[in-house]
Formats: sequence, structure tokens, C-alpha cells
Amino acid sequence: MLNRTVRQLSICTLLAAAMLLTIQLPQAAADMSSRPGWVVVPTRHTYEVLTNRVQEAAGNQNIGVVAAASATVGIKKLLEKDVPGNVVIGLYHPRFAIRMLEASVAAGIEAPIRVYITQNSDGTATLSYKTPSHVFAPYMDEGGDKLKELADELDLLFATLAKEAAG
Repeated sequence: MLNRTVRQLSICTLLAAAMLLTIQLPQAAADMSSRPGWVVVPTRHTYEVLTNRVQEAAGNQNIGVVAAASATVGIKKLLEKDVPGNVVIGLYHPRFAIRMLEASVAAGIEAPIRVYITQNSDGTATLSYKTPSHVFAPYMDEGGDKLKELADELDLLFATLAKEAAG
């Protein structure tokens, strides 16, 4: 009985070790590719410059930066590891929130609309985001024309913001 338990523990230990060896932090930046409902905008800017340009473009478009999360920063701070730059920036404004909530309270889970800035292997950065019309699509039956109008307006705003930031 004891030998069988030791053998089982040894096998479990080997499997766990093998799994740990396959888990690796990304060492090279991965270039983004388009997905359904996404806009992917490669730029000539560095990650840091593009991050600043997105924040500036948001101000110019009268939309606020309401959230930011970066795995790069968290991994560096907590795990003392370096990974390619990436940050998710949530953009929204109360003038959109009130219209969204009037159309669909459930759609509120999708606010703020997020943009994703990733560092490419060549040192440049890419700006990606899901179009607001794609983000709000699951709520269109409930939200009707009001939500569609808002999504269309936000699609245009985000396209303008992305063009300005990438320019």
C-alpha cells in the first residue's frame, strides 16, 4: 500500500513538474492579428509613445481614460519578470453611459470600451480594440435603435481616436 502511494505521488510530482516546465512567460512580443469585430492598427510608434498618444487622443475626442491595466507592470512589480509591453485602457464618458443605460442596463457590463496597446517584436506598437458595435451586439434586441445609434457613434469616435493616435 505504501509503495503504491509513493509511486502515485512520484507520478503526480513528475506530471506537475512537467506542467510547470511548459508554463512560460512570453519572452518575445507577439504581433496582433485581426479577429472578428476587432480593429487592429499597427503603428510606427514605440509602446510608450503610443500609450501617451492614445491618452492624448482620448482627451481630444472628449472621452475619458477611466481605467488602465497592464500585465507588463504587474508582472514586473510582483514577479520581477520582464514581458513585452501591453496595456488595456478603458475609455468612456458619462454622456455615453446615460444613453447606454437608458437603452440597456445589461450593456453596462461592457463599459468602459477598451483599447489594447501591445509591443511588437520590432519595437513598434499596435493599437487594437473591439468595435463598440461588436461589444454591444449581444444587447441590441433589448437596446434597440437607441443602443445602435450609440454604438455607431462610438464606432466613429474610436476610429477617429485610433487614427489620431496612430498618425
